[in-house]
Amino acid sequence: MSYEQHFGLKEQPFAITPDPRYFYESDQHMGALIRIQHAIDSAKGLTVVIGDMGLGKTFLSRKILDKMQSEDGKYEVALLIIIHHEITAGWLLKKIGVQLGVESPAEDKSLLISQICKQLIYIDEAGKRAVILIDEAHMLQTQDIYEELRGLLNVEGGTHKLLNIVLFGPPELEKFMQLDPPLVSRIGLKVTLRPLDVNATIGYINHRAKVAGATREIFTPEACKLAYEYTRGIPRIINATCDNALLEAFIQKKDRVDPAIIDQVASDLGLKKE
Repeated sequence: MSYEQHFGLKEQPFAITPDPRYFYESDQHMGALIRIQHAIDSAKGLTVVIGDMGLGKTFLSRKILDKMQSEDGKYEVALLIIIHHEITAGWLLKKIGVQLGVESPAEDKSLLISQICKQLIYIDEAGKRAVILIDEAHMLQTQDIYEELRGLLNVEGGTHKLLNIVLFGPPELEKFMQLDPPLVSRIGLKVTLRPLDVNATIGYINHRAKVAGATREIFTPEACKLAYEYTRGIPRIINATCDNALLEAFIQKKDRVDPAIIDQVASDLGLKKE
């Protein structure tokens, strides 16, 4: 028997893979979602989402992608995940071109930019918003990359910009963006994510358990509050703590996670209260 079976769950509620079904509508994350979509619908061009590691930037990017893909005919949207800092401006331009639907992207940069511009005009004439979401954007660390992004943001059609770019990254992203100050001046919206408060942490834990199939309370209110004290409201750490707590409760044959289990798991993970 697994802990999922023990607690009557269909799946693990605190898996690390970002799944839009588990998006918790906290005030700040819903506010961020609404603001970002407004910036895109208003064609503001550049949006920047800043947050320390583990605060849900990747989760938010997947939720936005999922939401926009569900609205047929309104957006041409793609998500790029930057996994290392050695990429070139040419590679990024080609990737953006492919995601926007450019067929046979040219090797010559000037021709490639021309192809992207034509595709942006085509998308706009079809009544869609072109959106590129870039996660782990702090891996973009050269001036020429930011200069090329600025060039794409300058493409306009009448009264609005033809491309919306949303950058997701930790605070150091802002340092790298300073390599091209004119790009910084073009930021239409900046969103800063912060840890969840105690009430949002409790809601987050119970929400994920319910999505996974829980039909009863499997974390006591006291356990949820204690989890907040150890995790400081950081979703990634909440997930690790709660996943281990469910496993430990299963091993101890308990039907709910109580404060004693949270204390034990937090000790095992090396977590300290504030």
